[in-house]
Amino acid sequence: QVGHEPLPPTVGRNVLGRKVLYLPGFFTYARHIVEVDGKRGLFRGLTPRLISSTLSTITRGSVKKAFPLEDMEHVSNKDDVKTSLRKVVKETSHEMMMQCMSRVVSHPLHVISMRCMVQFVGREVKYSGVFSAIGRIFKEEGILGFFVGLVPHILGDVIFLWCCNLLAHFINTYAVDDNFSQASVIRSYTKFVMGIAVSMLTYPFLLVGDLMAVNNCGLRAGLPPYAPAFTSWIHCWRYLSAQGQLFRGSSLLFRRAPVPAACFPID
Repeated sequence: QVGHEPLPPTVGRNVLGRKVLYLPGFFTYARHIVEVDGKRGLFRGLTPRLISSTLSTITRGSVKKAFPLEDMEHVSNKDDVKTSLRKVVKETSHEMMMQCMSRVVSHPLHVISMRCMVQFVGREVKYSGVFSAIGRIFKEEGILGFFVGLVPHILGDVIFLWCCNLLAHFINTYAVDDNFSQASVIRSYTKFVMGIAVSMLTYPFLLVGDLMAVNNCGLRAGLPPYAPAFTSWIHCWRYLSAQGQLFRGSSLLFRRAPVPAACFPID
């Protein structure tokens, strides 16, 4: 995500048989990290990430108890489209509230986790523990330092929820016939499939949020040549868009090298 590529691309072939350059994938870089830092290096930022996930789960549960969602009768008949759509909107609004609250509460630990991980780039030890990291961020950046990158993350979460739920609703209502014997089975998987598709489209929000979490924080990964000192997440988005890098890091295995890397010989 931060654009650090310590290993050179390799020559491969695409589905058409043409030679292309591929960047190292997950397993190659995992081996590289082990060679440099040992197996412990694979778990940089794990502690704050686990705390962040725990806080997120607890917050969602607390909000759900404090603001319970009234049960609505299941509706799938096309004659009751307005009723079923109203149900989807109500459920999605409730889910969005829980997600936004959990994101706000857990985000400070996510920032710490990101910074712990990207220290690999510059071989720094600035963030060595959760409590020391909290103290350092508060001292250097104040309270706002814990929430850098929060806005794009929340926007990505909101867009994901609404697009996923509404698309699944309209597909189940208009594309899946109630008379079809496997209609219920198809409907049970629709939201899952839509989730995968929509998550790919909202990935740029995740990328921008993560880059803002480490940008200009004193770590090499958040400074040139990896990234300029962004003034806002919109500035970051525009920069990545101009570079054609809005989906950088989205693939774990088959990573095509960007156009500038075409200077490597492939013949």
